[in-house]
Order: sequence, then C-alpha cells, then structure tokens
Amino acid sequence: MSDELVSWLEQQLDVDERIVQAIEDEEQHWDPGDKNLGSAVIGAEYGAAVVVGPYDHLDWSVRQYIAEHDPARVLREIDAKRRILAEHALNGWVCDTCDNGEVDQTFPCPTLRLLALPYADRPGYREEWRP
Repeated sequence: MSDELVSWLEQQLDVDERIVQAIEDEEQHWDPGDKNLGSAVIGAEYGAAVVVGPYDHLDWSVRQYIAEHDPARVLREIDAKRRILAEHALNGWVCDTCDNGEVDQTFPCPTLRLLALPYADRPGYREEWRP
C-alpha cells in the first residue's frame, strides 16, 4: 500500500489549520468565563458550522469544552500530528519507526491508522485504513 493515507492525513490537517487561521483572535486562547467569546460564526470545511456565543445560556461544562479547544491548542495538536507523520514516514514498504524486523509490518503502520481515525467521517477516508 502506498502512502495515500499520509497524503490524505496531511490534507485533513491543512483543513483544520485553515479553519483555525480563519479565527481572528490575537491571543488565540479562550477562557470559559470570557464574555467577549461570543461573536464569531465559523464555517467548517465540510458544511458543518460552529456557532459561538453569546454564552449566557450555555452550561459551564459546555463553555469549558469550547475554551479547552481554543485555537492555540488546536494548532499545537496539528503540529504534533505532523511530527508523528514525519516519524512514521514510508521507507520502501514499511515504517521504520514501527518495523522492528520481528513482525511482518505493512504500511500504513498502526500509528498512522490510529491518527486517521478521528477523521473517519470526512470524505476520502477508506475503511481499509481503519485499525
């Protein structure tokens, strides 16, 4: 199997990054108690929409969840995922990181399959990639 999963994953990370960069927030850190957090409507790449604010009616746990996934955190997660992709690059037919020579390892490795799993609902995901 080729590195089509890697290319597809890179595209998904690019989509996530574009969504985050569309948020005009200088600090890129959100606090669940911030009353100014309620003015943006962000259209997601695949037709979904995230509507933010006002927060007066939202339960505190929902506010915490939204704040926990602020732009700064999402950008750190994207960076970490890109580093994992680089660590598990295709070398011939195997992933050098996962191939210990003892087990018949094919590509994409289990790590990349797991990394793709959160994106399984997006167009282009293949069931054969499912771990």
